[in-house]
Amino acid sequence: MTATASVSTSDVFARERQERIARIVEEDGRARVADLATRFGVSAVTIRKDLISLEADHRLVRTHGGAIAIDRSRPELAFGVRERLQADEKMRIGAAAAALVQDGESIVFDASTTALSVARHLKARGGWSGLTVITNGLRLASELAGHPGISVLMLGGRVRWEALSVVGQLGDGLFQRINVQKAFLGAAGFTVESGLADATEEEAQIKEAMVTAAREVIAIVDHTKWAHAAFATFCPTDRIDVVLSDDDAPHAMVEDLIGRGIEVRLIGTDRGAPP
Repeated sequence: MTATASVSTSDVFARERQERIARIVEEDGRARVADLATRFGVSAVTIRKDLISLEADHRLVRTHGGAIAIDRSRPELAFGVRERLQADEKMRIGAAAAALVQDGESIVFDASTTALSVARHLKARGGWSGLTVITNGLRLASELAGHPGISVLMLGGRVRWEALSVVGQLGDGLFQRINVQKAFLGAAGFTVESGLADATEEEAQIKEAMVTAAREVIAIVDHTKWAHAAFATFCPTDRIDVVLSDDDAPHAMVEDLIGRGIEVRLIGTDRGAPP
């Protein structure tokens, strides 16, 4: 009984400390790990763990040696920040998505951080001889460029530094000349009513073209995107064929999707990628 009480009390103290840290960063704009460790009388390692937890909750952005406040005026977080959020979930979703790809296919990826995880698993898998990847993601294209057996086609347009993506209508014509078997798409928000949505109209526009071109649409969305309506819909729910997510996805929404004939695969820490 004593051990249980001790753990519970420790958790409460950690939450209280994290809430105070979040307020400090929000009020001052930034904070250093060393200063926070001194202020709260804990180790720098403990403070770093607090910052990781707060960043996962979108309360701040970690930097070298500390943290800064999130600029709420921006519609989306920078790519480097989003890449660190739900990293384990994205890794597992990426492995499950990569298992669905067959050599000889033409597949399309958006510029999401989850799509980048899929690309890394494709690269690690190897053994490709004729895989074609179309993307508007700069990081993703760089990851796969020059890999044996994989041809990378980059969509043209304007570069958005926030998402490290290329947007605009310059790339639309490519989809009229090629056959795309599968589209792997992340999202800023996902609801049954709105479908897959993004934080900006520009990103939604290029993703809508990807949806139109693909025979099969595979949503790659971790649980934090579920039941959250983002700014611009690019794929209605009835156009989705498969949803890959982690096992923290809301049960009621999962059942609703299954009832609509959509395949939902939840990848947990113990089960690994589905067959």
